[in-house]
Amino acid sequence: MDDKRRNDLLIEEQRKRKGKETTVDVEAEQVKVVIFTLRDGLYAFPGADVKEILPLMDISPVPGAPDFIPGLINNRGDIESVINLNKFLGLPDSNKTAASRIIMASKTGLRSGILVDEVLDVVDVPLNSIKPPLSTLDHAIKELVTGEMLYNNRTVVMLDISRLFEKLVIHEP
Repeated sequence: MDDKRRNDLLIEEQRKRKGKETTVDVEAEQVKVVIFTLRDGLYAFPGADVKEILPLMDISPVPGAPDFIPGLINNRGDIESVINLNKFLGLPDSNKTAASRIIMASKTGLRSGILVDEVLDVVDVPLNSIKPPLSTLDHAIKELVTGEMLYNNRTVVMLDISRLFEKLVIHEP
């Protein structure tokens, strides 16, 4: 192959690569998020509101509690309520498995466990990668959503724990 042809091929290859490059702003403000599943969807809470992630444990039922509150747990001597987020959001309940977790969250003076199907990851994401939520979201969840982001090429819906607790206090699933 002659030098001119080889140079042309190298230049073309560089152009192709340049079009595929993505830049990452290392100075961008980061936020920690806890990514979890409910049914087939991906959701996340801000990491600052999550105090710990517990394995599924015995939940003691409370007579007369709404169906989205399966009961109470004993977390190292502290009695904590548990919210079934599937039921609260009007999603079909899912089978509890070894992967199911209770996310202990605290915000605005309230603390509760939130039952989820599986915790996938705890990651730092650039704040500017969280986009406004779609207007096509279901009404039951729309009021709790603060934004959306991508995780492994799948959309993750960011939920606001303070709005969730606010709706719980006034009992509006």
